[in-house]
Amino acid sequence: MATSFDPDTTPTGLGDGEGARPKAVVIGSGFGGLAAAIRLQAKGYATTILEMRDKPGGRAYVFEDEGFVFDAGPTIITVPFIFDELAEVAGKRLSDYVSIVPCDPYYRIYFHDGMTFDYVGDPERFEAEIRKFNPADVEGYRRFADYTRRVFDRAFTDLAHHSFHSVWEMAKVAPDLIKLRAEVPVYRRVSQFIQDPRLRIALSFEPLLIGGNPLRSSSIYAMIHYLEKTWGVHFAMGGTGALVNGLVRMFRDIGGTVELNARVEEIEVENGHARRVRLADGRRFEADVVVSNGDVANTYRKLIRPEHRRKWTDRRLERMRYAMSLFVIYFGTDRTYEHLPHHSILLGPRYEGLLRDIFDRKIVADDFSLYLHAPTRTDPSLAPPGCEGFYVLSPVPHLGGGQDWDAIKDEYADRILGSMEQDHLLPDVRKHLVTRRIFTPKDFETQLDAFMGTAFQFEPVLTQSAWFRPHNKSEDVEGLYFVGAGTHPGAGLPGVVSSAKVLDHWIPPVNRSV
Repeated sequence: MATSFDPDTTPTGLGDGEGARPKAVVIGSGFGGLAAAIRLQAKGYATTILEMRDKPGGRAYVFEDEGFVFDAGPTIITVPFIFDELAEVAGKRLSDYVSIVPCDPYYRIYFHDGMTFDYVGDPERFEAEIRKFNPADVEGYRRFADYTRRVFDRAFTDLAHHSFHSVWEMAKVAPDLIKLRAEVPVYRRVSQFIQDPRLRIALSFEPLLIGGNPLRSSSIYAMIHYLEKTWGVHFAMGGTGALVNGLVRMFRDIGGTVELNARVEEIEVENGHARRVRLADGRRFEADVVVSNGDVANTYRKLIRPEHRRKWTDRRLERMRYAMSLFVIYFGTDRTYEHLPHHSILLGPRYEGLLRDIFDRKIVADDFSLYLHAPTRTDPSLAPPGCEGFYVLSPVPHLGGGQDWDAIKDEYADRILGSMEQDHLLPDVRKHLVTRRIFTPKDFETQLDAFMGTAFQFEPVLTQSAWFRPHNKSEDVEGLYFVGAGTHPGAGLPGVVSSAKVLDHWIPPVNRSV
């Protein structure tokens, strides 16, 4: 457990200048990196964020075109109190930096047979939605909701900030995981409570939000249902980019430094310890602490020389199971679609078969299920007057599928937009396009440096969770730590922000009395 950092006795011999304040370098400015940087700066470290792109945010990048503002990455904010807590660590109030508002409904699920399900927070309204499909499933749902509460109480409340640094830490929680039937996949666990096949989908799709396959992701991930039902689904006014900008401003307000267009070439290791970070332009940043918010596989593969890696070798990393990728279309229209909610889930004719195509066969199927984000339903300022801004994503295989995305992306995008016209969700949308941008698994690899072009790093299965996942404290290099989707507790905003809190187990505050 961390105690305090005494700059007079630091073994690195660094921290010279600024009154010998120890230095921390955070690679990447995604939400995990921003959370880690704020915590480190608040602890007394002279903290610098190195971001390879021209804007902060990592995967939460922002595109702007023709007066439209598009959030490139995460759009769903759950458990907003984690950001309030982060602001408190910095001695600030979150409301001074960003406005976060609730969404209602959380999602609207459109089934292929024409039925819709409004996923809402109010228990009576939610049960009324279930009753539309099968009144007999209301009682089963109540038992399922109680199960998700018990999972949440153990898996999130107790373990999200836990440091699984040894196998004994995993052994301590194994009895609870067995009791909660963690080995049972989410979809099968839901099916033990619910009869209607459509409701089984509605209550099991959420692992897809963090890159998981509901047919094999642990039923631990059923806690997402309780998490959303308890704290809701929210949106940052101005877009997720406004939340990023607010956290960057907060970090700078407490003395932190952000370097943009700063691509890291190497984490320099001496005597088994991370000593400094070297950029592609030749600059070096001395560091007592290095935190990577980059892709974990590529941090090890590209930034740390093989002779410094005994556990996370290239071969071992290549044998890991990687999560799916995404095909995303950002588009704006010269008309509005007032009938839409903020978040929509558009389900195709298949569920289990499509999931197997994506995760196992790794093929791009003729059909698809989609997530449609319409942020202008909540914040019209994200588009010109009388216009609507969207992004729609289709889960697709990572680059292990071998698809030539440059060759197929335009046709695939046209099919997606056409399907929403045919379903009367977005009538004549292709005639009303003002702007369109496509982002493929290849772009995840080239623009975001994601190994295998995955959108979520490692697939969230039980054998790649907690202790089995790359640890927050590097097992190979002293002074190197990880935050973000590729380490514990995993992908999704609550996971990546919580990963920064895990570092409190290892990185002490600076002893300010010396």
